Amino acid sequence: MRIAIPTRSRSLTLILAGAGTLAFWALDLPLPFLFGPMAACLIAALSNVPIKGFGQVSVAARTILGVAVGASITPDLFYQLPQMAMSVALVPVFIALIGIIGVPFFRHVWGFDAPTAYYAAMPGGLQDMVIFGTEAGGDPRALSLIHATRVLIIVTLAPAFLTLVYGARLTNPIGAPVTELPVGEMALMAAAALIGWKGGERIGLFGASILGPMIVTAVLSLSGLIHSRPPAEAILAAQFFIGCGIGVHFLGVTWGELTRVVLAGIAYVLVLAVLAAGFTGLVTWAGLGNPVEAFLAFAPGGQAEMTVLAIVTGADLGFVITHHLTRIVLVIVGAPLVAGFMARRRKD
Repeated sequence: MRIAIPTRSRSLTLILAGAGTLAFWALDLPLPFLFGPMAACLIAALSNVPIKGFGQVSVAARTILGVAVGASITPDLFYQLPQMAMSVALVPVFIALIGIIGVPFFRHVWGFDAPTAYYAAMPGGLQDMVIFGTEAGGDPRALSLIHATRVLIIVTLAPAFLTLVYGARLTNPIGAPVTELPVGEMALMAAAALIGWKGGERIGLFGASILGPMIVTAVLSLSGLIHSRPPAEAILAAQFFIGCGIGVHFLGVTWGELTRVVLAGIAYVLVLAVLAAGFTGLVTWAGLGNPVEAFLAFAPGGQAEMTVLAIVTGADLGFVITHHLTRIVLVIVGAPLVAGFMARRRKD
């Protein structure tokens, strides 16, 4: 019996990602379950090895992080919200500056059309920005590569920055072993992940695989039914599939795309880094948050990836995710409005 090509490609991806994980583990490199598969899949993708992402399995893995965030939402978080208000209020200013600088950067420096320039500049979720940008008349391939490059570089450099500049350690326990958690509570987590994910998709919730489980788990946490994060093994699995997904995004990249689209994404990350550093410094200087949490709150990486880094550094998940949710909501709500405005201008 012949094995279907997608199955063979995914098996190859799994083998390469596993080898990358083992190599990072053996060399005692940081976050082997995230960086190992990411590096292996990135090298394979740029070498035109026929690898393939894991589809719905990767999406399901993100629900684990949604549950982890939801479990951190306790009554104490609501008492902290007034203390976060000032730093959260800086998020719209952060996004506005990104737009003011980023759109002309892509439009005039790199020569992208207006819809592509706008959605490439906006620090939203990769899938959301590609969908909205395509509907607005942008280039979906360019948008996908630019945002994948943004996430890749930020996820790669952020741990080094956290350890070298802020002295953070990436060794915080990510969760209790599966053998130490009550079976009933883990069953509730699994139900929250599935119901939140599929229920969120049904009602059209953006980022349903993370936000849906987060909301359901938060309700269970506030009700006193869930008292801990998912087991460590589950969070490591989530890291593994996120790492694979980042690397696979670069499959089929041509030399022309590398020298224009990917290079534009790399250059833009430098712009974002300067802006994020400025806001991190402002939040820290004003006493609105500690340096590590301020950095993670304003680092314009993917929500899932920043959740992983917040967990391994022991940062306040509530503080970090509140800022990222604010950023993502503002970008997502604003995207259709801008798309409509661009469509009207094209007609005129």
